Amino acid sequence: MHVAHLLQLDALDLSLLWGDDRLLAREISGVTATDLEDPSRFLQRGEVVLSGLVWWKTTDRPEKADRFVAALQSTGAVALLAGEETHGAVPDALVDSCRARGIALIAVPAHTTFRAVTEAVYLRQWGDLSRGPARHHALPENVRNELSTLLAGDADLGWLLDRAFAHLGTPAAYVLGATGRTLARTSTAPPLTAEQGEKRLRGSAGVTLRVESDASPYGVRHLHMPDTAGAPPRVLHEIADVLAQHRYRSLRGETAAQDRARALVALIDSPGTDGTALGPALRDCGLPGPGPYQVVTARAAHHDARAAVDALTEALCHTPGRPFAVAGLEGGEAVAVVQGEPGGDGDPLRAVWPVLGSCDPTGSLHGGTGAVAAEPGDLRDSLAGARHAQAAARTSAPERTRLSSVDELTTLPALLAGVPRAVREVYSVRSLGPLLDAESPSQRMLLETLEVFLAHNGSWARTAEALHLHVNTVHYRVRRIETLTGRDLSRLEHKLDLWAALLCR
Repeated sequence: MHVAHLLQLDALDLSLLWGDDRLLAREISGVTATDLEDPSRFLQRGEVVLSGLVWWKTTDRPEKADRFVAALQSTGAVALLAGEETHGAVPDALVDSCRARGIALIAVPAHTTFRAVTEAVYLRQWGDLSRGPARHHALPENVRNELSTLLAGDADLGWLLDRAFAHLGTPAAYVLGATGRTLARTSTAPPLTAEQGEKRLRGSAGVTLRVESDASPYGVRHLHMPDTAGAPPRVLHEIADVLAQHRYRSLRGETAAQDRARALVALIDSPGTDGTALGPALRDCGLPGPGPYQVVTARAAHHDARAAVDALTEALCHTPGRPFAVAGLEGGEAVAVVQGEPGGDGDPLRAVWPVLGSCDPTGSLHGGTGAVAAEPGDLRDSLAGARHAQAAARTSAPERTRLSSVDELTTLPALLAGVPRAVREVYSVRSLGPLLDAESPSQRMLLETLEVFLAHNGSWARTAEALHLHVNTVHYRVRRIETLTGRDLSRLEHKLDLWAALLCR
């Protein structure tokens, strides 16, 4: 498949922004989607690069765009497919840089998904592979024909992997998820724990090929061979392409399952829904029985709903005894309804969450788990608790990957961390009033006095000592604070009101 073939696919509605006949005739070896500012270590020669341009800001200088294009040039990328959704159009600086460095540039409209582009490339490549003369391919013609038949029949992934390597004597080979979880293995491959698989992905032994290019860091799959003796590199790449096609075919079923899960979450989130009405929706999602259930939520960097769904799916697949349904919602949130009790301190969900962080070191992933719902009617409360816990995780560690549980909200700071920022700001302003006037030295002085007074449990003597003041001065300032805020600092509830207001700043 050549770059020009992409422009001939009417369903994609792509537009050529720059590129001559020589560049459009270049052959495509694969696709990589990235929004890293420097993606060079993830690219391979002959690939087209898909980017949503999240790394670019309208205030950036042209040099930043040129560094991105230089990375594509240095790795031998054949074209850049730039999404228009983020900025409304492809920046002129990027067009100029692609022209200067000889990289074909194609615009992807907002209504065309990157997945559609990637699937079009791999479907075309696999069609060419199946129809082309055997001498052009590493896989023997009879093997290609068999794999093509298995793909058309939606064969099991493990069986497809076994047949792909049968002509090589069926060596040990694995398909691993982003966290090292084994998705399939040949009949000769010994079992791997997720921890062992994760070490294989991060290590240098054997060979690991990315199976799926158009995936979030949490949903990517890998073909791993511990010993490559007798397996030519071209054979492995062609097998990886076959496995990618199997993945794309299975996504149709996953999309339908997510639609059913989205309908379930909408019912749970509706105030008028009772437990009886949830029964059919739960059964549609493969979650029969009265319970117990639990809701888990997640948000990924840049409010990427697909990444959040992939992350939540990958994490929950580590607990095969707990069926679940997961949905991506507007605003970038992913919600999963999980059947069964969590595992306590040894819960695989909590154990795998840090591993998810290593899948995307450039972004954060925040999750929350709600209380166990004994019956379907309790799911709304579990959803509210999960969202609050997830918001608390994001507030306390905005740049890091973290999973919080509603059971962990045992302190006032933890409880307030899950309150929406706008609500916290309003509460702080209304409660502290003029004490927040940063332009007034006297108000800043009173605010400091309030902080120290509450930190010392309302002790006049210790507050005076900490501030190097006479105790009468502390009394005067506290009375002034009470006048300005309308609170009586001799009363516990009023102290808590102002302490909460200080925490909400």
